[in-house]
Amino acid sequence: MKLNFLIAIQLTLLAYVGADCGFLERFRVKRQWEKAIGVKNQRLRVMMRASDRFFRENEETIPLFKRVRGDNVYSTEFLGHVSRVVAAFNTIVCSLDDQPTLDVTLSRLRDQHTKRGIKPYYFDKFGSSLFAILEDQLGSDFDFDAWRDCFGLVIEALKPRAILL
Repeated sequence: MKLNFLIAIQLTLLAYVGADCGFLERFRVKRQWEKAIGVKNQRLRVMMRASDRFFRENEETIPLFKRVRGDNVYSTEFLGHVSRVVAAFNTIVCSLDDQPTLDVTLSRLRDQHTKRGIKPYYFDKFGSSLFAILEDQLGSDFDFDAWRDCFGLVIEALKPRAILL
């Protein structure tokens, strides 16, 4: 009973967070993402810049990325990691209007991040870094409200869930 109650609360919060991520906001995020990432190399540059900013502002997270050389965002290991992040993020953005695909993708990513011990608030901090880079990239075309609402929905879905026995 207690687990069902917590699940109901989490679903209610997700619905509330996503309430402002409607059709128009999802459309704007998708179009702005396409514009910001452009060609393949641009995708990597955007995420490399966001990662670099994230690590500079959150140095305590670098050891969490030891396996992929988070201490050097220009290493081939980290470049491989960023390529996977870009692919996952691209899937998320492209699936904003395909809820079943979005749910499966976010569930898989949440499980991966939970196993690696990523703290929930780091998702918010990475979002801030990404937003700053997207704003630089898009200038006045950056729709902060649409990104906040839609990315907030994604972030909440990625955060680890409490496990009750």
